[in-house]
Amino acid sequence: MKLTIERAALLKSLAHVQSVVERRTTIPILSNVKLEGRSGALSLNATDMDLDIVESVAADVVRPGATTAPAHTFYEIVRKLPDGSQVEIEFNADDSQLTLRSGRSKFSLSCLPVEDFPVLSGGDLPFSFTLAAAELKTLIDRTRFAISTEETRYYLNGIYLHATNAGGGDVMRAVATDGHRLARAEITLPNGAAGMPGIIIPRKTVTEIRKLIDETECEITVSLSETKLKFAFGDAVLTSKLIDGTFPDYERVIPDGNDKILEVDCKSFAQAVDRVSAISTEKSRAIKLSLEKGTATLSASSPENGSAVEEIEANYDSTPLEIGFNSRYLMDILAQVEGETALFAMADAASPTVVREVADSGAVYVLMPMRV
Repeated sequence: MKLTIERAALLKSLAHVQSVVERRTTIPILSNVKLEGRSGALSLNATDMDLDIVESVAADVVRPGATTAPAHTFYEIVRKLPDGSQVEIEFNADDSQLTLRSGRSKFSLSCLPVEDFPVLSGGDLPFSFTLAAAELKTLIDRTRFAISTEETRYYLNGIYLHATNAGGGDVMRAVATDGHRLARAEITLPNGAAGMPGIIIPRKTVTEIRKLIDETECEITVSLSETKLKFAFGDAVLTSKLIDGTFPDYERVIPDGNDKILEVDCKSFAQAVDRVSAISTEKSRAIKLSLEKGTATLSASSPENGSAVEEIEANYDSTPLEIGFNSRYLMDILAQVEGETALFAMADAASPTVVREVADSGAVYVLMPMRV
């Protein structure tokens, strides 16, 4: 294999594929990226056996061929080459060495046989539909902060994506929860998604998809089965195994009888929470919200740091209420509210609070209160 490629184009694609590669792996071939030069393009492929990404980038291919090279080392070399440079890549099968040349620099990397590289893509994916990049971004951004990191409850370590009916219309809904908070977002059900199985997309897959969304303007083709999921973004294809588990019945967690309604300006409320939480202890991050007609008072105290109180204007017309929250969880939810006004529906100091944005009825957040 011999080819010449522009550094910037190679670096962009390498950045995508090398982030899939685990830093520590007991299987040497999984530390490598598969390189294949053919008909005017270089194909890069990396996998960790659960997640697989293939990306093509334009290249001047003199001699077709394929090999595998250490992913992180290859990426670091290309990253440190000068801007605007051309990179010549040549693989010699006789000594299993990959040579990189750029200007006066020359690097030789040891390669592993391309035949050893595992293939994750393939298999029948019966459901297929397209999503606008903005739609997929909305589903991910509004829910991923609530994904659990607790490995024992592995079925919560991802976003639950499924088709359902809401308000008389068919929707695609994304849900994530860690037991302390829940986030739910939805879009109109795309053509071809009706009847799809409910799937749990792993956290790492969500992270890699989100990186790719930022760099695409085109529609994204999603194909899936009960065990596998594939996203096609123009030049990149990401294939992932799904979490094999049952997502809990999240509808039971979302209360519908909360009658104490608080409306606040989202931005000023978030800033007040941020200021007051500077006093709260690092471990609990607890703040207290005291509600009376027309006002909301935020307070925090800790034996080490002292106390803080801030009062803000609020639209509240129910009986007085004191309720405690984890300030970081509250900030995460407020960061997703795009409109100016956030609406809190509460029952009492011990029951889950529902947060919505007035402008968007599709996004719902549930936050468990704390004792303060």
